Amino acid sequence: MATLRLGDIAPDFTAQTTQGNINFHEWLGTSWGILFSHPADFTPVCTTELGTVANYFSEFQKRDTKVIALSVDDLESHHKWIKDINETQNTTVNFPIIADENKEIATLYDMLHPNASDKFTVRSVFVVGPDKKVKLTLTYPASTGRNFDELLRVIDSLQLTANYSVATPANWKEGDDVVITPAIKDEDIPSKFPKGHTSIKPYLRMTPQPNK
Repeated sequence: MATLRLGDIAPDFTAQTTQGNINFHEWLGTSWGILFSHPADFTPVCTTELGTVANYFSEFQKRDTKVIALSVDDLESHHKWIKDINETQNTTVNFPIIADENKEIATLYDMLHPNASDKFTVRSVFVVGPDKKVKLTLTYPASTGRNFDELLRVIDSLQLTANYSVATPANWKEGDDVVITPAIKDEDIPSKFPKGHTSIKPYLRMTPQPNK
């Protein structure tokens, strides 16, 4: 399977999860989605990650974003492990975890990297838009837990830039000024960005976040 690239349609699949059988595209509906893999159940870093996602669940909901996890463990293992996650992370896992014992979905999404492990998935992240297209991909090694504050920041940027002719600069966070895209002509800026703007260079024009 070729590596998925930005703008590709996220492959559809049917799977068993801890919340019943799902069809991925139907499950997403008109929402944004995050599909992320973890190397294995009952492992320390993964336990903290899934606990963090559960604790951040309301933040994902605010952004109309559904989250779903995957590993190559079976459904019974997932259910047993959830009890540990809830206990140790002081949370309640409230999102589905895919059981991918035969590695079909992991293979479909290129989550198995043989030079890292021929048995377990790496820490892959796919952000999928309502149009079912891949908007972002990230890959972490098993030894490094993910930064879910960064994933929330990325979703804020993706949703903002999907609706306005802007881009977000380095280290941008919700509420900061944004960049006006080069496609917008100077003479059109006042009507499109009534909050005003600052021209630092002809190609670098900043404006307050338009939806704030």
